[in-house]
Amino acid sequence: MKNIRYLKERINHIGIETNSISELMDAFSSMAFQSRNLSNAADIYNKMLGDKDCTIILCLAGSLFSAGLKRIVYQMVSNNMVDAIVSTGAIIVDQDFFEGLGFSHYRGTPMVDDEDLRKSAIDRIYDTYISEDDLKVCDNTIEQIASGLDQRPYSSREFIIEMGRYLNKHGKRHDSVVLEAYKKGVPIFVPAFSDCSAGFGLVMHQWKNPQRHISIDSAKDFLELTKIKIASRESGLLMIGGGVPKNFAQDTVVAAESLNKKVSMHKYAVQITVADERDGALSGSTLKEAHSWGKIDTKYTQMVYSEATLALPLLASYAYHKGNWKARKPKNFNKKLEKL
Repeated sequence: MKNIRYLKERINHIGIETNSISELMDAFSSMAFQSRNLSNAADIYNKMLGDKDCTIILCLAGSLFSAGLKRIVYQMVSNNMVDAIVSTGAIIVDQDFFEGLGFSHYRGTPMVDDEDLRKSAIDRIYDTYISEDDLKVCDNTIEQIASGLDQRPYSSREFIIEMGRYLNKHGKRHDSVVLEAYKKGVPIFVPAFSDCSAGFGLVMHQWKNPQRHISIDSAKDFLELTKIKIASRESGLLMIGGGVPKNFAQDTVVAAESLNKKVSMHKYAVQITVADERDGALSGSTLKEAHSWGKIDTKYTQMVYSEATLALPLLASYAYHKGNWKARKPKNFNKKLEKL
């Protein structure tokens, strides 16, 4: 292989089951700055897990799974610690589905000749590497799935179910979030579905089938997630990063009201981000600001200004070892959405 000298050390995914950090997180509550904020955020997430009426929506943005966080989210899905996921396309397709096909992300460095990477068909995500040739297999697999479906509009959730079905038959790894969500009935929404490897596959599909092809209906995505909000007595948001997934999930309150449905604001909300609020962009906008839009209540909210690979393992591990998730049952919204 022309790129073998780069693709040597695989990225390994850490888990949340091995070492308890409960005492450390409790100690953080007596400290200051982001340690105290993270401790409070972990406590709020634990409250979500203990609230039998709460639907927990996990929002994901950034290169999280390529960095080694996939197994944590897989375990959260497996242990009923999340009821729905809203994500960017790269996390779900280029990173999770990609690894489900048997491929890997590799340790790299930003101190590298990027022109040499380009010539070697290596794509870089800061300090990780991914094979362009392997990504093309992912693109082609998406095209294959699309070409095997009835030609109609699909929500991203419906298409991702088909991706899970494919992995269930042909996947090479069991620890895929797409696969586990398929088995557990956890809906995954990707509002900007074409902005990833799936986009290339769907472009090829529509190019080859100009008259009869599938399409992704983003409005159907929004309606389906809004139906989940309407069907839930309470809801909580755990947002890793910002961007489209953050706003998409927050907006379900306003969308429900536009349908003349009486719903409560999201009762709980935690965001882990490194974005700043001063440029007015959504990723850094505070949860307090979201309250002005009628989206989020303010009693159980916490912003944590930290990089996700540091904060998420601590927060998720704390909640795992506290054990509130053990009393939760799968909500299987995929099945319920067939009737809603």
